[in-house]
Amino acid sequence: MRRPITSLLGRLLRLPPPRTTYSVNHGVPIPMSDGVRLRATHYAPAGKARGTVLVRTPYGRGLPASLVHGHMLAARGYHVVVSSVRGTFGSGGTFVPMAQETADGRDTVAWLRTRDWFDGRLATLGGSYLGWTQWTLLQDPPPELRTAVVAVGPHDFRTAVFGTGAFTLGDFLSWSHQIAGQEERGLRRIRHVATAARRIRPGLHGLPLADAAEPVLRGRAPWYREWLSHPDETDPFWVPYRAGGALERVTVPVMLVSGWQDLFLDQTLQQYEALRERGVEVSLLVGPWTHVGVATKGAPRAEPATLAWLDRHLAADTRPPPTAPTPGPVTVHRTGEKRWHELTSWPPPTTPARFGLRADGTLVERLHTDPAAEAVRFRYDPADPTPSVGGRVLSGSAGVRDNRALEARDDVLTFSTAPLVTHLDVAGSPVVELAVSVDNPHADVFLRLCDVDRTGRSRNFSDALLRLDPSVPAGRVQRLTVRLDQCFHRVAAGHRLRLQVSGGAHPRYARNLGTDGTPAHGSETAPSWHTVHCAETFLVLPAS
Repeated sequence: MRRPITSLLGRLLRLPPPRTTYSVNHGVPIPMSDGVRLRATHYAPAGKARGTVLVRTPYGRGLPASLVHGHMLAARGYHVVVSSVRGTFGSGGTFVPMAQETADGRDTVAWLRTRDWFDGRLATLGGSYLGWTQWTLLQDPPPELRTAVVAVGPHDFRTAVFGTGAFTLGDFLSWSHQIAGQEERGLRRIRHVATAARRIRPGLHGLPLADAAEPVLRGRAPWYREWLSHPDETDPFWVPYRAGGALERVTVPVMLVSGWQDLFLDQTLQQYEALRERGVEVSLLVGPWTHVGVATKGAPRAEPATLAWLDRHLAADTRPPPTAPTPGPVTVHRTGEKRWHELTSWPPPTTPARFGLRADGTLVERLHTDPAAEAVRFRYDPADPTPSVGGRVLSGSAGVRDNRALEARDDVLTFSTAPLVTHLDVAGSPVVELAVSVDNPHADVFLRLCDVDRTGRSRNFSDALLRLDPSVPAGRVQRLTVRLDQCFHRVAAGHRLRLQVSGGAHPRYARNLGTDGTPAHGSETAPSWHTVHCAETFLVLPAS
């Protein structure tokens, strides 16, 4: 069959026209080695196929996966199998996020080998959790694999949860709440989505965190308490949540897609670097998008590139695509300039630009310590935590936001340049060489770069949170090297560059309670005074 909506969406996304008709088989059983059966939808093109694309998802086999991954690719000659992972949308077993996917992915490929329509050419595809399912499979790549297309997909979930030292609270409570109610139907489903922000609020602000989440999740997401209860990086609990070995084993071409405000941007760039260093063919596409925005605003650029990549590496079709170029090594959007750039590698060559801080709130270019630069301090109170604004988060408030209300708080320091005479282009990881002391060893630092326009609007483009080592005695000056998010940004002439320094970003990250309580069970709070020693603190930008 051919479907009008497929043709319409194809035109909107500037895809080449459909090649063939196709059929759709729902509820296809896929047996696992332990006897559990998963459910899948199989999109089968008529005539000679161009290979098989496997998509493994916890979010259901309906929209948008059915349209973007199923109908669109089947109409262009590919078999597509969209499989619901264990414990979701008709698949048997119990859903255990992330930890269950390695074995089930291998069993799914073993099932493909028994299908008479499978010709031995396989690609994997998908974003976010669908990207994670790919990395787990690529720890032991099947011989049939020809290529993988991974969008905003982590390879190390423990790092996503606790990589800063603080629990990534807002994202993973909201995600757990989403999963807990995603299979409700009708009005119950509408109510679950519409009231999500209100429903999760007690879990974000209550203490202890594990107990505060119980009325929110109502026992339907037991993994949330488990994650909170295992903060130690070396805990064996996290072994099945790490698939970094795939970066050392995969040899087929890989296409990576992300956004500068995506939750998993750091891991996508690590994947790119690791594969490129090993000589694996890898393509990188990064746009001005959030995590969700990659699939919405990013679709008109990402989908044609994805199809061109599959045509080349799965179907072995070397003819130039009619509507979109084959993805190059690196395609990145420079924010601030609002322009796309084609690069041979990431990051491009840069020259360090070094700025120093002054107690009067100015940020000035200088190379060495300045004895005249005094210290400045602020008080962080976990009972009234510094709020998070935008940034690399999952929620609707993600991305670039106006920071002026945040910067007006007494617990946020700002250091700003004079209006720039010429453009300042930043490409890569800004670094803050931070000299700080705290009167309470249980403390965090949050650093953020903003672009302040001529009207005074302050927009974030890179940040980082770091939990300080509580074993360092109170009052001792700590000299830390803090790497902020990689970025590709232009601070235009006439704008000012601003550095924020604060003690947290709640509820994006769980607040530091100022006590030795655990992430799951801590409830007692204590404030802390942070002193920034300006003479020894520098911002170092990779300027291009």
